[in-house]
Amino acid sequence: MSIWLFRAGKNGEFEAKFLNEKRIYLTWDGLNINLSEYKDREKLLEKLQELYSGEKTNTIRNWASQIYPIAHRIEKGDWIVLPSKLSSTIHFGKVVGGYSFDADADNPYYHFRDVEWFATDVPRNNFDQDLLYSFGAFMTVCKITRNDAENRIKQMAENNWKTKSGPIKVFADADDTESHSLTNIEEAANDSISKYIIRKFQGYKMEQLIAEILKAKGLTVYHSKQGADGGKDLLASGGEMGFGSPKICVQVKSQDSPIDRATSDQLGGVMSKVGAEYGLLVSWSGFKSSVEQERGNQFFRIRLWNSNDVIKEIFDNYDKLSAEIQADIPLKRIWMLSDDGE
Repeated sequence: MSIWLFRAGKNGEFEAKFLNEKRIYLTWDGLNINLSEYKDREKLLEKLQELYSGEKTNTIRNWASQIYPIAHRIEKGDWIVLPSKLSSTIHFGKVVGGYSFDADADNPYYHFRDVEWFATDVPRNNFDQDLLYSFGAFMTVCKITRNDAENRIKQMAENNWKTKSGPIKVFADADDTESHSLTNIEEAANDSISKYIIRKFQGYKMEQLIAEILKAKGLTVYHSKQGADGGKDLLASGGEMGFGSPKICVQVKSQDSPIDRATSDQLGGVMSKVGAEYGLLVSWSGFKSSVEQERGNQFFRIRLWNSNDVIKEIFDNYDKLSAEIQADIPLKRIWMLSDDGE
């Protein structure tokens, strides 16, 4: 059994299709050729150079290394790792079908494999940092092998997606595309910061952190006392002394599992009770797919923040946060070339 990283679009735009249709698609634009006819790598490379004649040779070679596996290397029984771009979670599936090509499909859904998604919405924070580095490879498709990843991920699956204690054995890279892929440094940094914050801010302390962020954004904040709060951890509003708009009801969840639809629906009822115009639901471990699918329907009333959203708010408002928060979360700003840099 091998483990393969697949991405559902640069911004997760294909994620719902992957999950709902129980498939992985190779989403290369305009790749309407039957890959089963290109078992010879050099012939595939020649065809790609023909189809994408405006691209650089090294770019075509990189694409070929990611395009080839769906038809010729991925096997039934292999596992798929699908990091979510919509929440701070990861989905896992098992390949149950052979390579399929549909020339009449809408672009770019010509190539697919059927997948049984056996674990969805697993929080990123559950994984050791080195595995997250592999999941952050700058590739749409690659085989995950570093640091005994296959055995460790299988053990986590058997242990309710928790890491078993014990020393980590380090293995040499296998001959696959992961060993030649750069890691998304921004994503890796966010994962490291996320793990640090959740160690220091749990429960009521996480509510305090969110309250500080909202104050930094210019809002007046009421923070309920510890204990029963009727579903309103925080209330925030604008205007003089907080008597203006927006009036926001906030729920904060720092548990180690994504929250479900019932929790998000509860927020709507609490908003009505306290007279809030808007709601903010913060879940450090993200949201289950059932909640994500409602994001658009709730756009004008409720915002969802996962750990990545909270970290972005910390970055954007860091200079305005209290000295205590800055001491608890010591950050340093650095600059680097983007992936478009020459």
